[in-house]
Amino acid sequence: MKVAENKSGNLLPIWLVVCAAVSFQISATGAVTQPTTQPSPTTVPSPDDRFVIANTLLAEDFTNIDNWQYELEAGGVVRAKDSALEIDVPAGCTVWLKKPFEGPIMVEYEATVISAGGANDRVSDLNCFWMARDSRSPDDLFATKRGGKFAEYNRLTCYYVGLGGNGNTTTRFRRYIGDEAVRPLLPEHDLSGKSDLIVANAPQVVRLVACGKLVQFYRDDRRLFQLLDDAPYTSGWFAFRTTANHMLVKRFRVYRLAPKS
Repeated sequence: MKVAENKSGNLLPIWLVVCAAVSFQISATGAVTQPTTQPSPTTVPSPDDRFVIANTLLAEDFTNIDNWQYELEAGGVVRAKDSALEIDVPAGCTVWLKKPFEGPIMVEYEATVISAGGANDRVSDLNCFWMARDSRSPDDLFATKRGGKFAEYNRLTCYYVGLGGNGNTTTRFRRYIGDEAVRPLLPEHDLSGKSDLIVANAPQVVRLVACGKLVQFYRDDRRLFQLLDDAPYTSGWFAFRTTANHMLVKRFRVYRLAPKS
């Protein structure tokens, strides 16, 4: 791996230097507005010892869903309940965080897929989009109307993981390119082992990293996917995505990342 020196003379991986540079350039353009409140400090450990978690940009404990906008294919329930986001839907559902973020960031949340005999208690599709934009309206995600059907999201540019898709038989990572039909899938990003799938009724901690060229997906401290993206998506929106599913999401956080000195 290529390296560069920091001010103390120590060597840093070059992707961390790129990560910091990309963040500065985006901030300078003002393309995405950051929170006006001072970010709070955090003691949450980094999942990768090459960077640190510097600040908490957003802490969401779902006392309401004012910060979220959902798109439903065939109705269902999306609500705040007992400090959790409950999604209980018979078909496609996408729940967007209304506020976009610029990298470098890590998104973290705890999700439980329910299997208790309910009408939508299907163990499948604990999915997500991050750093997402719609190629039809890249500056305003919500200017393009979508109705929750999965094919309607092909025109996104974003990172996507389908955890336990296809009836909990596959876990896949894709880099969406905004094409109506093409959603590239690398062989190493197509998993089907038991340890790569959803465990029903068990809280699972999901972490999504977008740090310059470095893109990662973790589940319960295990890294399932990593991509070094030569043309990274460095800002955009986040969404939960599922279909015919009943799940609970708690402790949603967005953290600022920084190179480890």
